[in-house]
Amino acid sequence: MLGIELVDAAFLPAALVAMLAGLLSFLSPCVLPIVPPYLAYMTGVNVGGLKSGERSPVWPALMFVLGLSVVFLVMGFAASAFGRAFLQYQDWLARIAGVVVIVMGLHFLHVIRIPFLDQEARLEAGEQGGSAFGAFVMGLAFAFGWTPCIGPQLGMILSLAATGGEMGRGTALLGVYALGLGIPFLLSAIFITRSIGLMNRIKPYLGMIERGMGIFLVVVGVMLLTGAFAAFSYWLLETFPVLGRMG
Repeated sequence: MLGIELVDAAFLPAALVAMLAGLLSFLSPCVLPIVPPYLAYMTGVNVGGLKSGERSPVWPALMFVLGLSVVFLVMGFAASAFGRAFLQYQDWLARIAGVVVIVMGLHFLHVIRIPFLDQEARLEAGEQGGSAFGAFVMGLAFAFGWTPCIGPQLGMILSLAATGGEMGRGTALLGVYALGLGIPFLLSAIFITRSIGLMNRIKPYLGMIERGMGIFLVVVGVMLLTGAFAAFSYWLLETFPVLGRMG
């Protein structure tokens, strides 16, 4: 039962990392500024119309989050399946993933520059603005668009999913990441007037947030590289034995 117990305990720190990564993705310099225009387009009004309450953006925002969540869950399942197929090489996969995540973190810290992370590939939703289907398609496009800010965090969580060895838990990990990104988006739609003001106040600190993301990625990469996640999982299992009975 040790293998199952370890996976259960290991999911907790990985899930915390995934939730924080989702939140940082939302606060990233290439996501936060586009939230109001995205909400406006999906709702079929301009930003002024959002502020005046001309139409509610909540339903389009929900469909948008559903669209990106579908893509993330499929990615999590695929990454978990890959990791399970190479289960005997999990240690090497973790080390390789750690190095890749560290390099992406150094990119955010401007220690090195990776050209493809400075490019943005995003699908368009066509002329479906103002419809639930258009919002759903935009969610799909947003998740598939490997943007400079979301790509590294998403890649980190996919690495954690691939090195976890359990398909269900890897998929759940991407679900947690989707929640970390999607919940702030929904809250922004629900409290649209206040959220626009808050976003404007946060904008001057986006550079600091980007550096914080870089530090976060480097720390997680080092944990993957050194096996600290496994060590922390053992500690959780010994400190909270109830975790071993969850499997």
